[in-house]
Amino acid sequence: MKFTIYQETRVGKRANNEDRLAHCYSRDALLMVVADGMGGHYYGEVAAQIAVQTLTEAFKREFRPRIRDPFMFLQKGMLNAHRGILDFAGTHHLQDSPRTTCVACIVQNNVAYWAHSGDSRLYLLRDGRVLAQTKDHSRVRLLVDQGVISEDQVHAHPDRNKIYGCLGGQQTPEITFSHKMTLEAGDVLVLCTDGVWSGLPGDVLALALKTADLMRAVPSLMGQAEARGGPTADNLSIITVRWQDTYNDGSTGGNSVISTKTMPRDTVTTRLDEFGRNPDAKTELTEDEIELAIEEIRSTIQKYK
Repeated sequence: MKFTIYQETRVGKRANNEDRLAHCYSRDALLMVVADGMGGHYYGEVAAQIAVQTLTEAFKREFRPRIRDPFMFLQKGMLNAHRGILDFAGTHHLQDSPRTTCVACIVQNNVAYWAHSGDSRLYLLRDGRVLAQTKDHSRVRLLVDQGVISEDQVHAHPDRNKIYGCLGGQQTPEITFSHKMTLEAGDVLVLCTDGVWSGLPGDVLALALKTADLMRAVPSLMGQAEARGGPTADNLSIITVRWQDTYNDGSTGGNSVISTKTMPRDTVTTRLDEFGRNPDAKTELTEDEIELAIEEIRSTIQKYK
């Protein structure tokens, strides 16, 4: 595999960052995960951390060096994260379980497979246009589909933040799966939370990332999204990857291009910040509270391996 990947999270104008994101890859497979937590105190952050950590740790166990059944992997990982969040809520005797959205994607053999629950999105961009995207599990999306409101009315609608799909709720989560999508060289995948897409429509992302260097373009786009969020800007998180389906296309694109050709078959490279350890994932917890949360998250995930 050969690709360029960039990920970033920002707190926006909120007190805490409840978004979590991660990616990891073996020689022949790539996993990306983005989650947007919801819940009082620090529990939304924990729910999102359980989601991304459950999936990345499952990837480390199951790659050989590919994932045998990507859709089954995504379903099992999200459901295990859902159970883990409920387990955490029970341990802490919480009346209302914390919740999190989740969007995750696996790429292998030049094919992308993705799944989502909630309103964190994935876009597949090709030649400056949106080729495919997830459909939010939200109240306003239902209204758009029913013709009650237009796309332009979504961002100002009072029910914009009401979602019916998530991990950690009392109902079994609704998980929607993509079709298998074959990638072409130059395709861009974007996974992001609503703090990003609410300020940057898909067509804007597609044009901005058509040929741009992701390492420079994405931070600029994040700044635009944060500015458009105004004084109440939400947490913003994004993972972008530009796919190159060949090792010998004659260009390297600089040091930002990752080539897995020489990776050993039994290794995985992961970028996942431990709970409370990313300075951009702002938290008001003390060091002792962070250490306790890290241990509880590890313990919870171990139960659902």
